[in-house]
Amino acid sequence: MADPEMSVTPYWELTFDADGDVDAGQRDRLLDGVGKRAVVDLVVFAHGWNSDRSGATRLYSRFLAPFPALAPHAKLGYVGVLWPSMRFSDEPIPDIKPVPAVAPSRPVLDKNTRHALLEIFPGRATVVEQLARLLDQRPDDDASLEEFGRLVRLLVEVPPQGPQGAFTADTLTEGVPEGMPRMLCGDAVTVCADFAAALAEVEGTGVMTGAAVTPPQAWDGAHELLRQATYFAMKRRAGTVGERGLGRLLGQLARTAPNVRVHLVGHSFGARLVSFALRGLPEGVHTLKSVTLLQAAFSHYAFAARLPHDTRASGVLNGRQKRIDGPLVCCHSKHDSALGTIYPLASRMAGDARTVLGLSVNSLLGAKWGALGYGGIQAVQGTRSFRLADALKAQLPTAGCVNIDASAVVKRGGAPSGAHSDICHRELARVVLAAGRIA
Repeated sequence: MADPEMSVTPYWELTFDADGDVDAGQRDRLLDGVGKRAVVDLVVFAHGWNSDRSGATRLYSRFLAPFPALAPHAKLGYVGVLWPSMRFSDEPIPDIKPVPAVAPSRPVLDKNTRHALLEIFPGRATVVEQLARLLDQRPDDDASLEEFGRLVRLLVEVPPQGPQGAFTADTLTEGVPEGMPRMLCGDAVTVCADFAAALAEVEGTGVMTGAAVTPPQAWDGAHELLRQATYFAMKRRAGTVGERGLGRLLGQLARTAPNVRVHLVGHSFGARLVSFALRGLPEGVHTLKSVTLLQAAFSHYAFAARLPHDTRASGVLNGRQKRIDGPLVCCHSKHDSALGTIYPLASRMAGDARTVLGLSVNSLLGAKWGALGYGGIQAVQGTRSFRLADALKAQLPTAGCVNIDASAVVKRGGAPSGAHSDICHRELARVVLAAGRIA
């Protein structure tokens, strides 16, 4: 169980596959170990855009390092969730030093990105190589862009009746075949041009996105289409792993160790994963004492009973915060350019067949398409809001939704995703401890 890469102990790992099935050996070691180590409070962390164990472990080690000193008398245990997610190589992950922003003049699929795609989408090597070749050659004809769009769709599609097919309801609109976002079902030439134009406008604001957009080129938009389609697949997968995997496992843990208090933490798509675990949590389980979302990359209306733009509909996780025997805390930052600009753009393109040409960056931040990690939980009655400094001085609510503006610390720029990965701060560790009332 000891891990030389980890800064805390006892530490366990839980590895899930794309359909939410957990490594049985790791599960059994956790269920057996929490009792033997007399764990009282178990912190379970799920990563976002990491494609390998080392990246996720590095994040966990850094974020969790302050916990023993902040809660020296607590009987803490730690779990790192590993699930098949990925990042493009021009995007950073939380690390000791910022990753310099490098915007290639011609977006291509480098060796590391191709390898990551093959790891995350096994059996589709031919598709990945065809995509890489088209991005490298950039043929000057519409047919090649249409072929690129077809290949992207082929890369990320899953069997409609498979486990992952049930986790797209909050990312799509009706009438889209095979659980695909509209950006993969329409005119690829127009979609790529729209992405290129929007990225050029974002670039004009000084926000680095990892794509060259001066002047806008349709093939730059094609690169972004592939990136966003991959993100769509990761969002779908995070929901699957959360509900079918982690939620069920928490039920098993409650049966074998009913006195262990569980605290879920998720970053980016990992925040979506731990939130969807609330849907998979068996009835009667009361061991989940807090959930903390760090720069969550899904809709800020996810927990709403009614959507402001459609009062007939509710958020995909409507009322699920009531499954927590404690608060749902959402840390957000206005400096997170990845969630403040590109996320709403991709959300709109996924669910709306109309183009984004002519939209300003500010209009892309519209409420309908916002992310939790940018503006916090929206349209949930009774939600309390704090600035980070005030939250650390006050006693957080014992239940319900809580927004904490973490812009004071989650602000590091100089990277393609802006502040999105800037989460390893002592103050945010204190938030997790306060949310769970870990003494």
